[in-house]
Amino acid sequence: MQARMKEHQLTADQIVALLDKTHVGHLGTVDEKGFPYVTPVHFVHLDDSIYFHGLAKGRKLANLMAYPKVCFEIEGEYSYIQADTPCDTNTAYQSVIITGRAATVDSLDLKTRALEAIVAKYTPQHSGKNFPASMLQMTAVVEITIIEITGKYYA
Repeated sequence: MQARMKEHQLTADQIVALLDKTHVGHLGTVDEKGFPYVTPVHFVHLDDSIYFHGLAKGRKLANLMAYPKVCFEIEGEYSYIQADTPCDTNTAYQSVIITGRAATVDSLDLKTRALEAIVAKYTPQHSGKNFPASMLQMTAVVEITIIEITGKYYA
């Protein structure tokens, strides 16, 4: 691990706080030709896993079904730390990188619970409303089981 990373690690509580307040994460998968493919997703951190939803078919789902090892990244707000020279100018930031295994959620109870958490995070005015069966059927919910999680900052 780089020396700066050791000095500037986020605590577990800071990582959770950043996951809870960040609205867009970046999902890294690998396609059938072995190329990385990064997709922005809305997500929720629930029970030590990451959940996101989308259509039941598509490139990112095909990728993770074939190669379930994924990387997930978020960053918080940032600002520039100005200096007298360009080389000394820096960026104040927080970020989290997760490596894990992704799989679609088969359990209707867990799928509904994850969707309810996503609704509560992004559109709380719709919390408590039922999901139509047709929407549940055409919506995929993906769980990323976290293998490793690191967070760092610079201020």
